This record gives sequence, C-alpha cells and structure tokens, in this order.
Amino acid sequence: MKKEWKIWIDTGGTFTDCISQSTTGKYKRIKVLSSSCLRGTLTAINSPTEIKFKLHQPVPPQFTLGQSIRILGDYKKILRITNQPTPNILNISEPLSKKTFIGQSIEISFDIEAPILAAHLSTGTLPNETLPPLTMNLATTRGTNALLEEKGADVTLFITKGFEDLLLIGDQKRSNLFDVNVKKTVPITSKVLSVNERMDASGKPICKIDLPHVNPPNNKNQAAAIAFINSHCNPEHEQELRSHLFQSGWRHVSSSSDLAPAIKILPRTETAVVDAYLTPIMTEYLNGVSRHIKKGKLYVMTSAGGLVSRDNYRAKDSLLSGPAGGVVGAAFFGKQAGINNIIGFDMGGTSTDVCRFDSKYDYKFEHQIGNTRVVTPVLNIETVAAGGGSICGFNGEELFVGPESAGAIPGPACYGSGGPLTVTDINLLLGRLNPENLGIPIDAKAAQVALDKIKSIIPEQLSDKELLLGFLEIANERMADTIRKISIQEGYDPRNYTLVAFGGAGGQHACAIADKLGISCILCPKDAGLLSARGLREAVIERFAVQQILKPLKNIEKQLSKIIKNLEKQALLKLNAEGFESHEIFVRRKIISLRHQGQESTEEVDYDGKINIGDLFKERHENLFGYWPDDKIIEVVSVRIIASTYTSKNQQEKFLHQNGPKPQEGFISRNEIADGLQINGPSIVQDIFCTVNIDQGWCGTVGSKGTIKLKKTSTDQSNKNLKQSPLVEQELFTSRLNSIVENMGQLLKRTAVSTNIKERLDFSCALLDLNGQLVANAPHIPVHLGALGLCVRSVTSNKKINPGDMFITNHPSHGGSHLPDITVISPVFDDKDSLIGYIANRAHHAEIGGISPGSMPPLAKSLAEEGVVIPPTLLYQSDRPQFDKIEKILNSPPWPTRCIEDNLADIKAQAAANFLGVNALRKMALEYGTNKIIDQINKLRSRASNAMIRRIKSMSTGKYFTKEQLDDGTNLIARIDIEKGKIKIDFSGTSPTHSGNFNATPAIVQSAIIYVLRLLVNESIPLNEGLLDCTEINLPRSILNPHFPTDPNEAPPVVGGNVETSQKLVNLLLKPFAIVAASQGTMNNLIFGNERCSYYETICGGTGAGLNFDGVDAVHSHMTNTAITDPEILEWRFPIRLEQFSIRKNSGGRGQFKGGNGVIRELLFTEAVSLSLLTQNRNQGAYGLNGGEEGLPGEQYLIKKNGDKIKLKSIAQESIEPGDRLIIKTPGGGGFGKTTKL
Repeated sequence: MKKEWKIWIDTGGTFTDCISQSTTGKYKRIKVLSSSCLRGTLTAINSPTEIKFKLHQPVPPQFTLGQSIRILGDYKKILRITNQPTPNILNISEPLSKKTFIGQSIEISFDIEAPILAAHLSTGTLPNETLPPLTMNLATTRGTNALLEEKGADVTLFITKGFEDLLLIGDQKRSNLFDVNVKKTVPITSKVLSVNERMDASGKPICKIDLPHVNPPNNKNQAAAIAFINSHCNPEHEQELRSHLFQSGWRHVSSSSDLAPAIKILPRTETAVVDAYLTPIMTEYLNGVSRHIKKGKLYVMTSAGGLVSRDNYRAKDSLLSGPAGGVVGAAFFGKQAGINNIIGFDMGGTSTDVCRFDSKYDYKFEHQIGNTRVVTPVLNIETVAAGGGSICGFNGEELFVGPESAGAIPGPACYGSGGPLTVTDINLLLGRLNPENLGIPIDAKAAQVALDKIKSIIPEQLSDKELLLGFLEIANERMADTIRKISIQEGYDPRNYTLVAFGGAGGQHACAIADKLGISCILCPKDAGLLSARGLREAVIERFAVQQILKPLKNIEKQLSKIIKNLEKQALLKLNAEGFESHEIFVRRKIISLRHQGQESTEEVDYDGKINIGDLFKERHENLFGYWPDDKIIEVVSVRIIASTYTSKNQQEKFLHQNGPKPQEGFISRNEIADGLQINGPSIVQDIFCTVNIDQGWCGTVGSKGTIKLKKTSTDQSNKNLKQSPLVEQELFTSRLNSIVENMGQLLKRTAVSTNIKERLDFSCALLDLNGQLVANAPHIPVHLGALGLCVRSVTSNKKINPGDMFITNHPSHGGSHLPDITVISPVFDDKDSLIGYIANRAHHAEIGGISPGSMPPLAKSLAEEGVVIPPTLLYQSDRPQFDKIEKILNSPPWPTRCIEDNLADIKAQAAANFLGVNALRKMALEYGTNKIIDQINKLRSRASNAMIRRIKSMSTGKYFTKEQLDDGTNLIARIDIEKGKIKIDFSGTSPTHSGNFNATPAIVQSAIIYVLRLLVNESIPLNEGLLDCTEINLPRSILNPHFPTDPNEAPPVVGGNVETSQKLVNLLLKPFAIVAASQGTMNNLIFGNERCSYYETICGGTGAGLNFDGVDAVHSHMTNTAITDPEILEWRFPIRLEQFSIRKNSGGRGQFKGGNGVIRELLFTEAVSLSLLTQNRNQGAYGLNGGEEGLPGEQYLIKKNGDKIKLKSIAQESIEPGDRLIIKTPGGGGFGKTTKL
C-alpha cells in the first residue's frame, strides 16, 4: 500500500489547528495563527541585522527565508528575512530600531495560506519546496468570512418577473424592534434581472421562458444565481437558463432547484445567491491549496459533519465546517469513553459553539449565517460570541463581555499587539493560565494595563479580583445560556448529559459551566485544543440524496419504500463515482420529515422499516407537545438518505485510578501526567494547546487514551458567599431574568401548533414584579408591550391568589387587545409561600370564533361578532387543571371557535411556558434568596426609569398639540406637556367610541406609549414599565377607552383598534418630538377564505425618514413585526397565484431625506373566496417633518375577470370569483427636511 502523509486541518477565525500523521505513523500537532503568522520571542540581538529568536513551533533552517517579520508593540516597521542559517537565528533586511529590547514579541508572516503553512511545518518541508504525497481533510472559515465581511463575487440574480425585489423585501420583518432608523439587510447581489417565465404551484408551465440576451462576464469574479417561482417542483426553466448562461460564457452558475430543491422561494433564492457569491473565491482558494498538493487528495468538511471531495464541493455546504469537525470529534471521544449522550462545548478565540449528541447527529436543514439563510444540511450547533478573544469592558452603564472579539490581530492585550482586555486576559490575571506554556509569547503587563484602563472609567471602586471575577462570571453565564438553547429549550435535561470540553479555552470554563447546568461529568480529550482538526480525522465521506414529497402520508405510504430505495441508490452511486467500492460504503440514515397539513414546521424521524411511519411521528409529536390531534392529516414533506464510508473502530478508553504520587500543587503539565492519575481540584492542567481548570469540588482521572474525566465530588461553596459588586450583580441578574422569559418564548414557539405562534412569532412572554409591573420581557410584537402589566393587575386585583394558580383571559376590558390574543398569567411564590412576582405570556390564536373564519371580521358591530370572550378564569387552581371549563367557554354560542383542538393545544403550550418561568424564578429565589431577587427585579425596573429621567432632562420643556385622523374622519388627539421632569399625555378631544371595530383599549394605548418612550430613550435598556414612572396619562372615555358592558353582544368590537388604530397612535405620539416622520400608519390586513381554507396576512410598507437618514422600503413598522408567508407556500396551500410582490417606486415622501417606499402586491384568485380588507391611509399619506413631504397613500383595486376595475375603500368586504385580481399598493413613509434645489 502506498504510504503518504495524512493531514487534518481546521482553519478558524483566530487559529489554524493541524494534526498530521507521517508515513511512519508518527503524529504531530501544530497551531498557527489563521493570518499565516508565527509568533515568538526575541532572545538575543547579535547585531543590528541579526537576531536570535524562539518559537513555540520550531522551524528548520531557511524556513522563514524571504518572509516578513515585525517586532510587536510600538515598533510598526515590517522587515524582510534575508537568511535563516539555524533554527533560531535569522538575518533581516534593515537594522533594528534602537528601542528594540530582548524579550519583545515577534511575528513572522508567510505569503502562503495558513493550511499550507501548517502542512509545511508538519512535514518539515520548506515553503518553497514541494509537499510530500498526502491526503488533506480541510475545514475552513474562508467562505464564512467572505460572506460576513461581504468580500464575495459580483452576483447577477435571474428571477421570475414580478419578484425582482424579493431579496429587498425579504420576510418584511425588521431586525430590531426599536430602531428609529430601521436597518435592513442589503442583498449581496450586484444586479437583478427579471425573466419572463412562470410555473404554477404544481409545476405546470403557465408561461414559457423567454431566454434573455446576456453578455459574458467581464472578469473571473462574476457569477450568476437563478431562482424561479415553483422551480422546486419543475426545474426545467432554471435548467434552460443555466445552459444558456454557460453557452454565453459564464463559468459560475448556481441554480436554486439544483442546490435546494425544496418549497420556499425566499430561502432557496438566498441559498443560490450565497453559493454564487462564494463559488469564485472558494474555487480560487481550494485550487490554490490543491496546487500545493501535487501528489495526493483534498477533502473538504461540510457543515453536516461529513467530507466531500474537492470536485464535489459546493460553497454553500461548508459554512460551519470547523464547528462540525468539533461535533464529530466530541462525539468520537464520548463514544470512546462509553458515553453516548454528550453536550459539546467548544470555546475558541472568537466564539463558543455548543452541540448535543444522542447516539446520532442532530441536523438542521435551514440555517442562518450572518443575515442570510442557507438551505443545506448542517449539524445543530448554537454559537455565542464569547470566546477567549471576546472583549471585556464597561459602556458607561454596565459591564459587558463580547460580542466583539479582538480576533487574531491585534488579539488579546496579553499578545502584546495593543489589543483590548479579553477573556484570555481575565484568565491570565486571575492566575488561571501559565504564560510559559501557552504556545505564544505572553505580556502580562499589557493585560494589567488594559484592566487598569477599564477600572479608571468605572465609577464604583472595585478591586482587581472583584472586577476580574465579575467578567468571568458574566462570560460563564452567557455560555451556559447557549447550552440551555440546545438542551432545555429543545426539551432535553442537561443533567442527563456529559459535557465534552474542547477548544483552546473550553477546559478553563467547563467546571463553572457544568455547575450552572447541574452536569456532573466532564470529558477533556487529549487533543481538546485541536479537537475540530481531530474530528476531521474521524469524519466519514458522505453524500446526501433528498426528494421533496409534500403529500399526505395516507396517499404516499405505499410508494415510500420505492422512493427510499431510489434515493439509497442515488446516494451510494455518488460515492461509487468518487472511487469507493460497494463494500466500503453503506446507508447510514433514513430521515423522513413530517408535519400536520397546514403547518410549516416539520419534525424529523429516523426510519428503519420496522415501525410504521405514522406511529413514529405520533410518538415524536406526543413527546414534544404532550398530546396527539386525531383529526389532523399527516403530511410527508421530504425524504433524506445519507450514505457514507464506515467510521473507524475505536478502542474503549478506560478510567482506572492508579495509586501513585500526588501531583504537585499549582500548574500541572499535561505532557507529564500518566494514565490512571487522579487530580483533585483546584488544579490546572495545561499544554500549549489547551488549559483545563479543575475547580474545587471536582476530581479528574486520566484515561488510557489521555482523556481527563472530571466528576463532581462535592458542592463548592467557596464562591457562593463571595460578595459581588453591584455592577457585576446587575449584569448577571439582568441576564438571568431575561433568560427566563427568553426560554419561555423558545418553549412556547417549540410546543405550540399554530403557524401564528411557531412561524409568525405573534407572541410575547414577560416577568412582572409582585405589584404586576412589567420588568423583563421577550417581545416579538410591540403591541403586546404595555398590555401585559395592565392585564396582570386587572386580573389579579382584589383576588385571593394561591400557589399553583394560573389565570387565562382575552377580555379587552382586562388589559386585552383583541380576542385572538389570549393571555395566561401565573403568580410565583417562594418556598415559604411569599409572592415574588408574576409570569405571563400572550399569544395570537388563529381562530377564536366570531362571524368569520380567522376571527378578524372587518365589519363586526359587536365584540361577540369577533369571537369568544374569555373573562378572567382559572386555568389551573392550586395546580389542578381546569381545561374542561375553558373548553366549555370556547365552545359557547353564538359563534364558538372553529378549531377547539388547536386552541387547547396552544393554551397548553402557553401554560407549559409559564410553568417553565415559574420554576426558574422559584429556583433562583431558592438559590439567591427571595429578598435578593425582589431587589434585583426592582433595580431592573429602575434602570429603565433612570434612562427615561435622563432623556426627559435633555428635552426642551413645552406644550404640544398633535392630531391624526382615521380615514373615516375619526380624530385621535393628544396634548403633550414636558415640564418638571415629567411627560404628561392627555387624550381629551379624541373621538368617542367608534361605530365599527377601530376601538382601542387602554392596554393598546399604553403599549403605544411605552414603545414611543423606548424610541425616545434610544438606549439598549430593559424594556419595562419603569419607562412610565415619569409619565402621566389622562385617557377619558373615547375610541381609545370605550366602555365594555358585561354582555359581549353590547360591547364594542376592537379588532381594528389592535391592528390599525395602534399604528395611528404611534404616529400621533411621535409627531411632536420630530425625531422621525410618519411610517405607513397601517398593517394592511388582508383576509380571505372559503369552505376549504382561510388566510390572514399583514403587508409591509415604507418607514418615515429622520435627520440624517432615509426611510426604509418594504418593512413592517412600529406596532407589528410579523413575517409574511413565502410566495410558494401561499400558492401551494391557498387558491392564489402571486403575480407580483415588488417595491412601489417613488411612494415615499420627498425631502432632504426620503421616506421609505411601500410595496405592490398583486394576487390572482383561482377559486371563489370571501375577501376582507382592514387598512388605513387610503385617502391621506404618512406625514413628513421639517418640510418633508407626505408619503403616497395606499391604494387597492379589484380587477374582475372581465376587466372591470373597482377601487376598494379602506375597509372592504368582497365576493371574489376565479380569475379576479387584487392589487394592493401600500403607503410610503413621510420625508424629512426640505428638498434642496440644485
């Protein structure tokens, strides 16, 4: 057998790790900076042009010849190496500065890629010599960095006519709810060209493709992406254009149906664009690597944890290749230790990646990289921007750790290149690192200087140790939260797992992280500091085969075995084509994605042919959601087959305690520890790649393969009573309290069944103090912001509440908004039955009864016509469920709910989220004491209050009158007085109760006020009712505060108040402050349905401009932020063909800064339906400011099949026939400042 080197390389953001095996079987481990640099120390100056140096990575003579060198620190000059006669002496092109001294750090830069540098070091081959025969398995962040830094190719996107603006519109959501200057992702395309072609939802051609004339690319950095509507079920048109482009001279063409043959045009388009954007740069990079491997093979790691040959590599498949290598390595060492359930904890220089492994890999098939979604198989990895290089500091209000990183250049302060204080510096200054054994020169004085700079700007007097321990605790809290996301939030208890700690810093923090999560066992592999590279050694070569199904299980079940066999054949043939014999490969996984028809989220089950697929799905569903709906149709979404080579057989590692000499106190060299050695904490075990901190209460045993297995032996009380500074406590408890509501939100999203909650994220979760004041919340929908506090106070007023009680309501007079929004409230008591606070959540149910499906009738005349009214009712009484009573209410006449099972399932999901929040707050009170928790809750509220006080002090005093009108002339009036540190808002003069459904509630008014105050503060602060401490509100009876008689038939309707009046309210309240012109002022509610289906959406528009910024096109503003349904899902499920979804050019108000444009949405109906529209700003535009002009009002037309054009009013209800078209043009935002005439 031909002998060759085997090299496994992972290029990360800071370091490139390499493990190699020589032709004689000897292993070598190398770590270089990803900037292709080696760092060392100046040990002697023989002459002005000759120095002696020391590198932790020794190099042979002449290895550095011709490369660049610089002395780190203040001396910036770059010198050339003219000779390296010995391994530690070199000559330089110019004399050294007289300021240079012995002991300074040096950096040698090479003009080859980091993986090639590592390969030359491993094999002892000079950079200008040919590498020996080798096989390289490579993971790289090159593509990821190019994407995040926007340094890819010039991409031309070819897309179906009418959808040219698809990437600009996206899913219509804004990324930050409280940006006045809304930031929207800018597509990475250079040009977009429309193509006249069309397929219907079944893949039938409606319009033949008209191939465009295209010129060949001007340079090698140009690429094309193709994305046509419904090409997932018929790729013919994409294939035709692809061939046409190749014939026209294009080298790089990425077609969406080839890369991601799955329904949903938006993520499929994004995937094609990302692939096109990265293909030229990755082709050049891999060709460059391949050129150095003149004899051998190159395999590239994918995000799914498998290897592909260079020829079969696609750029979109390896964006998480490095972290995937870590998952494979962690799983390998877990299995080697006899453990199948592990949580991987990979803490590197830039970030921390965590994963969960339960005997098999957990995949996601769509993931986010930066601002872009990519449809491709990836291992389920969560990342937090907290690594050894994470910057630590003080922002004037609070301490922070990350998310910014010092990177490889300049690196942490202790690297000596002028970097900031980082987590690495924290560990060094706390004595948790041995600088002599770190692999690179370390300057502890520089780290101390960086710490002193931060101490000098903190008003509170803190000792070095207090501040350092505070930063360490903040970092540990953030990383523990990330592990909760892949365990607790997914329904898995981390206490049932072993933590595998790796990366350069994973072992340093593992014990602290495990203590926070209740994990009692930790594995620290021998190659922990290089584990992603080690995982590349264990990775298999694999190929996926996938087929989209999108059919009911009962219709396809008999054909599934044939489909699976065909896919198995495809996957195995792909491996055969790469040179593998049939006995070397096998089918490793058969994954079937299923869901209930009508839902978007899928659940994956592994199919072995023994258990009925429906039974597998039922078991999975019951485990996740706790129930099974008998009347739902199971839909098979797709089938995936994974074929691969066989994994290497690993010997079981043994952990046998051997009696021997006790190790010395302090630092222990990992190179000197023997199998079976027992190490009691506190101890530190270190090599040049990794440090393991064994804390008090932990004991380590060295295994037969070099792994250190840590077991919890006792509870460490050393830090329990450590007095922390108020600054540190503030940041820690802010994180902990926010974590409670965020975890609630994740659980609610995961366990709910309705699309409104799972996909549109129309829900919010909150923690409130013992007076029912909002303190912490995880809002997705701003209209919920102020409502939850009012609701809790109203529901619990004058009631005796007991531990185990849980209330439910949707009543507008008890802090409700509109009837589909159901609120669930839980009081929280400590172990002595003292009230700590409240937990609550509010979620939008797709159906709650009423005169029309969807429970949003535009012409309702009473509350009863809008749906079932739930007065404040006990959902649980002293832990006893009362669902029978709730079911009776939901089924009550005259217009009961149409989806009782879905309602009950979502209410159970809401209850489960509350239980999680209650238990988390109770546990926190038990751990830190009730008084401490109440004190921290009050401080969290005070932070918002103090921010508002500061903002009011910066305002000019004055009295303001502001007025807005609904399209029917209804007045919204406010008088705003700013004086004596207060903001007084008086709504006197506002029109009385509305005859239609545009009545708002005090909860909606308060939500709008809190939202506006948060915009005025414009700081990253806890969003809570502390913002209202300096605000006085007078809200007389009016459209904003109608009277609600007990009988719902006599009570006013409110649905329009929630979705439309709320938007007008925000524009009303913002006007006097003149910080931003009006946004579109409507949600553009569209509802249609028939006996077969019903559908509801809100449509984006333009935002207002402000001083120094334009408004933004095509985005939701102010009180809503829901995603819009993907065009292909819309056409697949509903009797609709979307003909156009584009930006409405020049609809934003003119001015020095232009208002954002609205959109045009054109729908062709293919069945008879009932259509309802609930909109505003159809006869008036969004106001401009400071001389800026109004945006254009919205318009909506019905074009009948016979060609008749009917203009529709703001509120409309129409009977639609097949062939009718609806065109909606949404309003633009107002302009800001007078237009300058040239």
